[in-house]
Amino acid sequence: MKRIFAMLLCLCMIVAIVACDTPAKEADYKLGMGVVVSMDSSKTGLAQVDATVATVVTDADGKIVACRIDVAQNKMTVTDGAVDTAATFKTKMELGDAYGMAPVKIDNDGNGVTKEWYEQAKAFESYVVGKTVAEVEAIKTKEANGHQIAVDQALLDAGCSMQITDFIAAVVKACKDEQGVSFKTASEFTLGVAANTTAEESTAATAEANGTVKMYTDFAATVVVDGKIVAALNDAIQPNIAINAAGEIVEKAYKATKRELKDEYGMAPALGYGMDWNGDGKVLEWYLQSAEFSKYVVGKTAAEVEAMATKEVEGKGYVISAEDALLSAGCTIQITAIKAVVAEAVKNAR
Repeated sequence: MKRIFAMLLCLCMIVAIVACDTPAKEADYKLGMGVVVSMDSSKTGLAQVDATVATVVTDADGKIVACRIDVAQNKMTVTDGAVDTAATFKTKMELGDAYGMAPVKIDNDGNGVTKEWYEQAKAFESYVVGKTVAEVEAIKTKEANGHQIAVDQALLDAGCSMQITDFIAAVVKACKDEQGVSFKTASEFTLGVAANTTAEESTAATAEANGTVKMYTDFAATVVVDGKIVAALNDAIQPNIAINAAGEIVEKAYKATKRELKDEYGMAPALGYGMDWNGDGKVLEWYLQSAEFSKYVVGKTAAEVEAMATKEVEGKGYVISAEDALLSAGCTIQITAIKAVVAEAVKNAR
């Protein structure tokens, strides 16, 4: 009996060792990103752009295995028609406790607790894991204190009692992202998203002419394994808010992200304006150049992305890649902002 027991014990140990030595099976995934933009909060004296970005990783069955959300809530005071071209902006996730939602105590679900924005967003991220795009689209909401909050008690109990309509819309966009990228991995991965905004192209209003607030935002999403990118996406928005000298909102203009605009963005015709920076006789549309950049950074760390060499196009003030492989792939767009936001997405991965 002891011999039999010993043999069984040895067999179990062998099976356990074999199981430990057997590499994890590689699985198929897709990375997608979606952006939802609103300028509805703009009013006299204030230009505001709210851009909700979501990135998801879905598995071969179309189920979400990871989700990250952030909001670039960009505001500029324009009381007298002046603009601040040096303004800096932080996303809601970057602000953390400084965003200040918890102290306001907007108790939408009546449980006596109001969590900070980033805590509520993370609760929503976890809530959609395991769901398909159809199931996310079907998430029900109800009105509470002028906000559309979740109906599902499970999400409310998790602490997410703020308005979630833009969350839902952005996640749905990310799941349906036709320009999303497929990747394979057998390793555990993290997912990051980032949004960087600049207002440096804004112009002040005068008595003779309207000004324009241009709070332009770059976005990136990265899947990271051991500090290295295994999949990436980048995008950008260019909303324009026209103002007069009294700070009144004259016009709000926004169509879609640069990736969503595709050929309508109009970069390819720039060949006729001498923008053939790599001298190959063609200029790819922005979304195609963006895709080439995202492919090129696969395998790189955040530090390696930041260290990518650039050069200025002589006499143009245009900073492009100095790396022949990227230029040869047709990516000749200005990449300083793209580099920064992709590296930040890697650092944000969790």
